[in-house]
Amino acid sequence: MHIVDGALSNPVVIGGAVAAAGGIAMGLKSLDIDRIPTAGVLSASFFVASLIHVPIGPSSVHLILNGLAGLLLGWAAFPALFVGLLLQAVFFGFGGLTVLGVNTFNIAMPAVLAWMIFGRLIGRGSPVQGAIWGGLGGAFAIAATTLFVAVSLALTGDEFLPAAKLVFFAHIPVMVIEAVLTGFAVLLARKVKPELFLKGSSA
Repeated sequence: MHIVDGALSNPVVIGGAVAAAGGIAMGLKSLDIDRIPTAGVLSASFFVASLIHVPIGPSSVHLILNGLAGLLLGWAAFPALFVGLLLQAVFFGFGGLTVLGVNTFNIAMPAVLAWMIFGRLIGRGSPVQGAIWGGLGGAFAIAATTLFVAVSLALTGDEFLPAAKLVFFAHIPVMVIEAVLTGFAVLLARKVKPELFLKGSSA
């Protein structure tokens, strides 16, 4: 779901960079030392999961796992996902450096929103109930990311409106897959290390 260099107008690029910088600052402030390994693992998971791209106009379809990152890290998802995006841009040319801020905000902010909405619910009830909320959070994060990408394209110009609509519909299967993966990941984590989500609900 990376937007490539040159696809966005300068005001959108600058606005995205400022918003991403604010999110990263919030994330670094909330990132405890004992949660740095979790952030590293999730950053690596994002990096690997989103390496396989299916191009769709100025964007692309791929797994992201930003919902899981948000549910576990809260605001700290911003620096974790930023690192993954930076490495992808530098080593593989995915997205680009000029749109790094926009891509970071479009992917990390939905992760934070998923945490705000579903994070506290995951730690309550049975592990299966937590997994259901986690799956909904994973699907929500993808849906919100497609919306953010669509808005970024639409703000650039009317000529991108068809691409903006295509981004959402092309990611419906991804929402389903991410819901299943995130749900199972939450189920496993609730059984072996439930304190991860207890921390996430208060980060």
